[in-house]
Amino acid sequence: MIVAIDTGGTKTLVTLFSRDGIAGKMIKFPTPKTEAAYLEALRSTLRDNYGGQRIEAIVVALPGIVKDGVAVWCNNLKWKNFDITEGLKGVLGSTPIFVENDANLAGLAETRSRHPMPRSSLYMTVSTGIGTGITTNGKIDPGLRLSEGGRMLVEFNGEVREWESFASGRAIYETYGKYARDIEDKQTWDEIADRISRGLLAAIPLLQTDVIIIGGSIGTYFDKYSKQLKSILRHHLPPHIPCPTILDAKHPEEAVIYGCYYYALDSLDD
Repeated sequence: MIVAIDTGGTKTLVTLFSRDGIAGKMIKFPTPKTEAAYLEALRSTLRDNYGGQRIEAIVVALPGIVKDGVAVWCNNLKWKNFDITEGLKGVLGSTPIFVENDANLAGLAETRSRHPMPRSSLYMTVSTGIGTGITTNGKIDPGLRLSEGGRMLVEFNGEVREWESFASGRAIYETYGKYARDIEDKQTWDEIADRISRGLLAAIPLLQTDVIIIGGSIGTYFDKYSKQLKSILRHHLPPHIPCPTILDAKHPEEAVIYGCYYYALDSLDD
């Protein structure tokens, strides 16, 4: 059995997977603001629900840069140099603990669930911020796993800005005063497509992946802006650089938790 933990900016999801990928009951709680409170909530959740069971692995997804099990920086949570592996040590006996960036894991799940599986993919989650994950041959690309696409510096309205500062779900709400679910007019969605395109126009010539998969809360509304987004990309990309296939996530809100499962399988088999 595998425990999967999706740590989001506002909520944390925990579930148990069987070896063949069947998910159990989803446990949800608000993500605490401090590292200490988060560890306390997570340790009690794990002990109360899975103590005494044979658990093969615990996989923790975090919204930030992860190196050697340490969250070097989680922008939206303001966590810095957080050694979650050490903090959870022994919570379920000697069960190994694996920690990875949430967008990497979501991209892993979305790529592995495609038939045929693309050779290479760029996954982007557009929610509170923008996260990206690059997958090659069905594995998180080791040379690009620390990439922070939301931090890309691109031009928008005459300024060089971080991509997520004007294209994330938070930025969209701050700009239009509405959540994505409440936006109906085509002009607004066309403007959102333009905002999303700015980062992709920088990323596509560099990465040239087979597919781009869009998830997160804004990914849920893919049909509202996908046609305009594809049109912008095809218009601006150089003729010798093909526009990748643009897809919406199959599980825009659950991809991370399934990515934890796939990552555990890969880590245990290594």
